[in-house]
Amino acid sequence: MADSGVTDGNDKKDDIERAKSEGKELTKEEKQRLRKEKKQQKKNKEKKDDKATQESGKEKMGVNSAASAPQLSTQSIAQKAPSAVPAPVSVPAPDAPTPADKPTKSKAELKAERRARQEAERASKQSKKGDPGQQGAMSKSKATTSELQPVVKRLPEHIQVDNPDVLKKLAKKLERQQIPLRSDYGYKVSLFSHLHQYSRKAPLTQQLSIPSTVIHPAIVRLGLQYSQGIVAGSNARSVALLHAFKQVIRDYTTPPNEELSRDLVNRLKPYISFLNQCRPLSASMGNAIKYVKKEISNIPSQCKEEEAKRKLLNCIEWYIKEKIILAAKAIAESSIEKISNGDVILIYGCSSLVNHILCEAFEKSRKFRVIVVDSRPRLEGREALRRLVQRGISCTYVLISAVSYILPEVSKVFLGAHALLANGYVMSRVGTSQIALVAKAFNVPVLVCCETYKFCERVQTDSFVSNELDDPDDLIVTRNGQTQLENWQQEPSLGLLNLVYDVTPPDFVDLVITELGMIPCTSVPVVLRVKNVDQ
Repeated sequence: MADSGVTDGNDKKDDIERAKSEGKELTKEEKQRLRKEKKQQKKNKEKKDDKATQESGKEKMGVNSAASAPQLSTQSIAQKAPSAVPAPVSVPAPDAPTPADKPTKSKAELKAERRARQEAERASKQSKKGDPGQQGAMSKSKATTSELQPVVKRLPEHIQVDNPDVLKKLAKKLERQQIPLRSDYGYKVSLFSHLHQYSRKAPLTQQLSIPSTVIHPAIVRLGLQYSQGIVAGSNARSVALLHAFKQVIRDYTTPPNEELSRDLVNRLKPYISFLNQCRPLSASMGNAIKYVKKEISNIPSQCKEEEAKRKLLNCIEWYIKEKIILAAKAIAESSIEKISNGDVILIYGCSSLVNHILCEAFEKSRKFRVIVVDSRPRLEGREALRRLVQRGISCTYVLISAVSYILPEVSKVFLGAHALLANGYVMSRVGTSQIALVAKAFNVPVLVCCETYKFCERVQTDSFVSNELDDPDDLIVTRNGQTQLENWQQEPSLGLLNLVYDVTPPDFVDLVITELGMIPCTSVPVVLRVKNVDQ
């Protein structure tokens, strides 16, 4: 029977080899049989090698025992005697060699034993520390994988409103700072449920009383102006913030046993939190706050209080003059070169910088016409129209829905910016990207005017993740004594979305005019790098 099984196996092997030689495909069973046979061959080979090494070892042992008989007797006595010193931890291995064949070990074997002993000692130390998971090669692999993983930056709190854990942390933080938490208003569209939505009818100061010892009156007044929309626009908000900080510094006195550089920074933290509750901070305001904090921390401890306050006031005044006022003049000088006689210039909304450029160009006797494009619900273009008409500039006023009809006669588009992001995208008043898109379709050059203090290291490619929601009640219009959306909150399937900003891709922008010169959108990271080096 056994002979028949062997012959069957040989026949099958011959059939498989024949099929391989003929180029036929093998079945699964034949492939498995081939693998098993290869494994068996490897095992047989290893057994032969082990036997050969054992026989050579025995021969060497015989030679050594004949040469050193007294040594064996002493070693056997030592083996029988109980050892007082504990033996070092070693990894058990099959066929462990006896003490007699120590001299027969090669250098590689000794090195391997030493390495195993070190690994065992390291593992025991780590287990004592309570870190048994990070042992040997596993710890190295984990370290390398953690190094390869990208560092995830923490998202700001104001764009995680739909996360209850973040809301709890924010509430605790504001409670420590004695700042009231402003509640959201109305139904939010699901795409923007992670953003705050406030009502102007319920400002922060009406909801809860604010102790005057916690928040400076200048900050309270500024926060109310932000929430009511009295102070609007990136430049106006930044200048108002810096003036409020100047008032705070004037009224500040250093407590006993405290340093001005540390205490004043801690004093500003609840003020910033309060302003952020009134209205989310803009990118330009964030850069201004960073600058003020840096200047405060740079004040030496031995500097007197009055001198330190005077230095800080001068620094803030320099920032306003250099980064905003003089920057606007430099941008106006560069922009005037792009305005020719007979041009028809399209502007959108009310940008203080663009208005300044047009007024400067008109004073230098450039003859051009302006088309002011506006959109609901803010209708900021009316304020721009009023300022330009007062200067005697010829203007036309249209709504954004008529842009495609008016663009064929436009020669240039001048746009303002809320912020310029690190990837070259332009963040501005909602509707800006639509105008840039239509202008690109009509081959009309789009020029963005922006100061470098509005350049932001944030990267954004859409208007969903980071944006701002305004009061949805602003969209309600009363005509002929009738308000169609008066009770919109009672309709469960109706949501009003009042977005503040949108993001324009760099493909739709031909040029960015800054105080440093005319640059493409792709040069924003270079400017940010230079600014960081200067600071």
